[in-house]
Amino acid sequence: MDLSIPADTGGADPAVSRPRALGDYGERLAARHLLGQGMAILDRNWRCVRGELDIVAREAHELVICEVKTRSGEGFGAPFEAVTWRKLRRLRQLGGLWRDDHPAEAGGPLRIDVVSILCLPGRPARLEHLRGVC
Repeated sequence: MDLSIPADTGGADPAVSRPRALGDYGERLAARHLLGQGMAILDRNWRCVRGELDIVAREAHELVICEVKTRSGEGFGAPFEAVTWRKLRRLRQLGGLWRDDHPAEAGGPLRIDVVSILCLPGRPARLEHLRGVC
């Protein structure tokens, strides 16, 4: 699994592509971490008209909606601090919509986790997995 942050933006606006590359990198790290924890990844970047789910996974009998927050600095606080109660409410609603779209895989209780990744220059990424935040 490629976990590098792409340096070449392919001619795209670097102001737009750099945050996207950082987010993609964070999601790859999160997916690798979740797999290492024994979870099965059911879906990534699932979208509908109401929003997007970063990662949908299964751990034993629980369906896990995993929000991934990646930051390159601490100027706005820890990455997980960006997940507000409004965001958690939306994730729960989106989890229900994902279940409607995937009835064969949707059984069990719904849990929401947050994977917070901080990528400071010159340091290894710091990953924090918060389980069952909602």
